[in-house]
Amino acid sequence: MMANQLARHERLEMHEILTLKNISLTKAATMKGLVGCNQLQAILQEDVTKGKQHVEQLNELLSDGSN
Repeated sequence: MMANQLARHERLEMHEILTLKNISLTKAATMKGLVGCNQLQAILQEDVTKGKQHVEQLNELLSDGSN
């Protein structure tokens, strides 16, 4: 169905967002192990958890939008 397909520019934008999310996720996960402050560790852990969810959602949208 045409309405479910993503335009080329939309797919490119989503790939760019996905790349940035992956970089952010990697940085937060790495920094979490390096900081000594428990509050900052909790914030970074929440960022990692949400980031993983966002990456999964973006991947689903990309796979659904390619039909």
